Amino acid sequence: MSERSRVETTTIAIGGMTCAACVRRVESALRQVEGVTDVVVNLATARATLSHRLQWAGLEALRDVVTDQGYVYLGVPGEDRSDPVQEEREREIRDLARRFVVGAVLSVVIFAGSMTQGLPLLRAVPRPALLWVLFLLTTPVVFWVGSRFITGAIKAARQKTSDMNTLVAVGSLAAYLYSALATFIPELFAGAGVAAHVYYDGAAMIVTLVVLGRLLEARAKGKASLAIRRLIDLKPKTARVIRGDDEVDVPVETVLIGDVLRVRPGETIPTDGVVLAGSSMVDESMLTGESLPVTKEAESPVFAATLNRVGTFTFTATKVGKETALARIIRLVEEAQGSKAPIQRLADRVAAVFVPAVFGIGLATFAVWTVCVPQAGFSLAMLNFISVLVIACPCALGLATPTAVMVGTGLGAERGILIKGGESLEKAHKLTRVIFDKTGTLTRGAPEVTDVRVADGEDPGRILQAALSIEAGSEHPLGRAIVARARERGLAPRPVERFTALAGFGARAVIGAETWLLGNRRLLEAEGISPGGMADAARHLTADGKTCVFVVEGRRPVGLIALADEPRAEAREAVAALKAMGLKVAMLTGDNRATARAIGDRLGIADILAEVLPGDKAAEVRNMQARGETVAMVGDGINDAPALSAADIGIAVGAGTDVAIAASDITLMRNDLTAVADAIRLSRQTMRTIRQNLFWAFVYNAVGIPVAAGALYPFFGILLNPEYAAAAMALSSVSVVTNSLRLRRRWRKQSGPVPRVP
Repeated sequence: MSERSRVETTTIAIGGMTCAACVRRVESALRQVEGVTDVVVNLATARATLSHRLQWAGLEALRDVVTDQGYVYLGVPGEDRSDPVQEEREREIRDLARRFVVGAVLSVVIFAGSMTQGLPLLRAVPRPALLWVLFLLTTPVVFWVGSRFITGAIKAARQKTSDMNTLVAVGSLAAYLYSALATFIPELFAGAGVAAHVYYDGAAMIVTLVVLGRLLEARAKGKASLAIRRLIDLKPKTARVIRGDDEVDVPVETVLIGDVLRVRPGETIPTDGVVLAGSSMVDESMLTGESLPVTKEAESPVFAATLNRVGTFTFTATKVGKETALARIIRLVEEAQGSKAPIQRLADRVAAVFVPAVFGIGLATFAVWTVCVPQAGFSLAMLNFISVLVIACPCALGLATPTAVMVGTGLGAERGILIKGGESLEKAHKLTRVIFDKTGTLTRGAPEVTDVRVADGEDPGRILQAALSIEAGSEHPLGRAIVARARERGLAPRPVERFTALAGFGARAVIGAETWLLGNRRLLEAEGISPGGMADAARHLTADGKTCVFVVEGRRPVGLIALADEPRAEAREAVAALKAMGLKVAMLTGDNRATARAIGDRLGIADILAEVLPGDKAAEVRNMQARGETVAMVGDGINDAPALSAADIGIAVGAGTDVAIAASDITLMRNDLTAVADAIRLSRQTMRTIRQNLFWAFVYNAVGIPVAAGALYPFFGILLNPEYAAAAMALSSVSVVTNSLRLRRRWRKQSGPVPRVP
């Protein structure tokens, strides 16, 4: 790929976006920046993710575009603990709280002043004087408490567009200006034969209730982004670096690759590295979701922000800053939360025409009530026009998908499930089949001795010691497994003479005065040795998918060692959980059919694809897709990368490597197959929440707008007061965010509490 055509990604934080129309406007503007190829703006995270060529206009151009559109450029989220979006949100919450308190107090007074028939004390006040007081009290509510709506509407108008701010500003200003005319030029209405009613209480209540909705929404969105903040808060501040004979505490940002660091009990590991000396138990729950501590000794990897429990050790830093596992996880979760699910495209298309359509409906409502219902009066037509504008604000529509994706991906991160984004979430819930790689995924990935059979009168310890003596220096996986089992039994190798490796067969050596052979059945056939009494045992063990190694003393078979790549302890449970969810499960392996069938039978997998070459695994996945299946491929993320990429959803298990993350849609940081079912279950619950959110957002507007326009008035005499319309609009946004937060409670109830690092 040429330098010119290479694409990079940049994420910026943006403040001031309030609805789906804002998202559409910012995306459209940023796409015009030179060199930018694609833009995804997320309302819930207040971030824009841009794909751009190496040669592009740069961050200053982004700042200018965002500012010109009337929003706040908050920069690139950095690696430090500060979160510009969260800081801006906290400032906004404080500002909204102040404005709401002022608006609420003044609105109560204005409402009381408007209800003179219910308050005898106000009946004696001359009406012109009372209207003057109401005007003076309402003015700061509309122009200070609601200043953000007016400012936003003006900026939108300059861009020849409209958004939620436009709807609120026009609605509140219409009520305010109409009331002001009735206060100062009452003869204007008298001449037209219209009663000069005032709606100061409506103007004040609209602004105050929408500000309350914004306040509740901002607080709820803060809860939805807890996962990122928790991960960022885990970053250690200092590190103890060994410099010569001294140990120096330095800021973690100054640690360099190759530095030697010491970690004491109870301390947080400052960066990724490899243990040099010492041993300990490390709590890695923040990284993997696994609550059990992990033993660390020389050459063991350690990761930033994990907690050292008991021992003291030194380690060499291998990754620092943005290259640590924690930093990569934070980056992945941020990208996931900033992505869009395909289902959101429907909401985006609706938002593109929503505000102009609402203005059209509002004007039509005003015209119908003015022309077709003249007995209703100008005031009623104006009220219905205002109600339509206020109730139609598309906040809920813009928040429906991103808040649910934020919560879903955040919950996954807490459990060691890294989901790449909304598209992966949406695809995962449609799965019909899950394919597992065998070696290293369903199995442990290394052979182990499972059986030691001996001829009559022979000692198993002597046979195993002979095998240990021959294989003591072997690098072959079967040889290493035999050595490991013998050492577990406390056996030591005997001296060996005239050792000869027999490629493809085994080995020959002299131990003591006797020649010993160690190898497969072909070795016995080549030497003309009959397996004798070992033949039946070998046949049964081979049928179980095990590899048999014969031990021959002189020319007499005296023992048989069986080895197998054993299934993981949780593999059968994981397969059963997927089947219980209605998914079909298959196994894909390059092993011979008998071995694969034996493993499949033990795990409850009937659909076996055996003797498949690594390069053909992706083709097998595509064959299933061609038959109409939606396929997930579960592998170790490295040698299965082509199949992971070919599948609708690629799931890498227990692999935090860059290759695994790049090839897979979901990466399971904990080495536990039951997390596959957890990931799919989380996807289903998240998509259910998104559908609920979109349903209620659409239904709210589909029902609310006709009611506000007066559709029920001819039948039931029901009209919607603008204050109630404002309250309903605010509650719709809060309800969508709250429903997304319910996903967290439902998931935790089902999965139990998240293990936390103290």
